[in-house]
Amino acid sequence: MIKLIALDLDNTLLNSQKEISPANEAALKALHQQGIKVVLCTGRPINAIGHYLDQLGLNQADDFTITFNGGLVVNNQTKQPLFSRGMTKDQWRPVYDHFKAQGLPLDVLDFERVYELTELRPSRYRQTVKNIEFVDTSFDQTPGGDHQYAKAILAVDPARLTAAKGQLPAEITDQLQVVQSQAHILEFLPKGVNKLAGLNQLLAHFNLTTANLMAFGDADNDYEMIAGAGDGVVMANGLPQIKAVADHLTASNDEDGVAVYLHKTFANEL
Repeated sequence: MIKLIALDLDNTLLNSQKEISPANEAALKALHQQGIKVVLCTGRPINAIGHYLDQLGLNQADDFTITFNGGLVVNNQTKQPLFSRGMTKDQWRPVYDHFKAQGLPLDVLDFERVYELTELRPSRYRQTVKNIEFVDTSFDQTPGGDHQYAKAILAVDPARLTAAKGQLPAEITDQLQVVQSQAHILEFLPKGVNKLAGLNQLLAHFNLTTANLMAFGDADNDYEMIAGAGDGVVMANGLPQIKAVADHLTASNDEDGVAVYLHKTFANEL
């Protein structure tokens, strides 16, 4: 029995205008009010998606969000972490060295803010994510030692990103989790961090298993949760490799694909 619904945001729950449609909102609210957990799963920090949580009414004491693509599981009401996994500056240093040599930009995030490395080329990330502090700094000025970082970000035009993705050295790909979350965003995460890893922590907290999990997604950073969920659902606009591991497909993010599938699956409840 499905007891927890996990939802990617961009190109899944959100339409092309970055909005939750009235149909998606109504279906999720109705199921949440009946006791089914509704969990947003995103690469963003929680303060960057507060308006979506408010829209869906996900502000009860036992509501959580998977942020930083699984690196942080946080309570929506208290903002306290249930689980976190980060990396040190030394771990993302090879990404910096490589992109500096390639003439590419880099942003790095801890669990509070974004550091935009201004000695590198300008990044598109500041135009992509809102409601988080950006700090203009240099590699040398970013905190070192045991300071924990959630991820590093390459944000450039899609063609340039595709070329850069194909030129990553083994020093990076062997040590970090590399996922493309949007056409213009490539993310570098600690090994073992993905949305399913975060969801497994949350499922255990609720004494549930992946058999109780329904997950909606479309992109590379959704792969593990789609493959591992009891019911993995991919949007019509999803990538072919993500559709290949899906249990079911639904309509696109611009056609209320989440609501369409929920009405089909929870016909008695909706």
